[in-house]
Amino acid sequence: MTTFQRARNDEQREIRRRAILDTAAAMLAEMPVAQVTLNELSRRVGLAKSNVLRYFESREAVLLELLDVALREWLAELDAALASAVDPAAPATERGTQVAEAVAASLAAKPVLCDLVSAQAAVLERNVSPQIAATYKRAALADVGILTALIRRHLPELDEKAAFDFVAAAVMITGAVWTHARPSAAMLAAYEADPELAALCLDFAPTLRDILEVQLAGLLVRAAS
Repeated sequence: MTTFQRARNDEQREIRRRAILDTAAAMLAEMPVAQVTLNELSRRVGLAKSNVLRYFESREAVLLELLDVALREWLAELDAALASAVDPAAPATERGTQVAEAVAASLAAKPVLCDLVSAQAAVLERNVSPQIAATYKRAALADVGILTALIRRHLPELDEKAAFDFVAAAVMITGAVWTHARPSAAMLAAYEADPELAALCLDFAPTLRDILEVQLAGLLVRAAS
C-alpha cells in the first residue's frame, strides 16, 4: 500500500487518478467485480475513501472507466484475431462461423472484461451521475462503432444496421452467458450430485460461439433475401 501526500497540481492529481485505476485493475485480476469494494480499493491505493471519491464519484465510476479501457484493448486484439481467422474467399456462411469462433475465443481469453460486461447494466450503471453515464455511453458507442466496422470488414454482406444489431446483441449475450457459466457453489454441488442437471452447466466459449454463429447465420439469410 502506498501513502500519498496531498495532490497540489494537475500532474499529481493525474498520478492519484491513475493509481486508483491501476489498483482497481489489479484487484479485478484477483477477484470478481462483486468483491471489489471502495473500502478495500482505498486501503490498497493508500488514500482515505473520501479522497478516492474526489477523483471518482463511486466504485462504479471506477469500474466503468476500466470497462472502457478493457473494451478498447480487446478491440485492438480482435482486429488481428479476425484477420487471421477469417478466410476472405470463403462463402458468407463459413465466414460467419469463423467470425463467431474468433469473437468467442477472444472473449474467453478476457475474463475481467467478461465479468465487467456481465455487471454493466445491472450494477455498474446504477450508482453514477448522469454526467458519468453520458461519458461512458459516448465511449461505449464509439467502441460499438469500431466493432461494427470490424464485423462488416469480414462480412460485407451485412449492412450497417445488421452489423450494429449483431454487435449490440453480442455484448448482451456475452454478459448473460458469462453469468450462467459461473454458477454458485450450491449449483456446482447440485450438478455434481445429479448428472442429469449437468446439461444446464454452460461452458462459456462454445456456448457463446454457438449463439453468435446462429445469430450471424440468421442475419446473413435476412441480408440475402
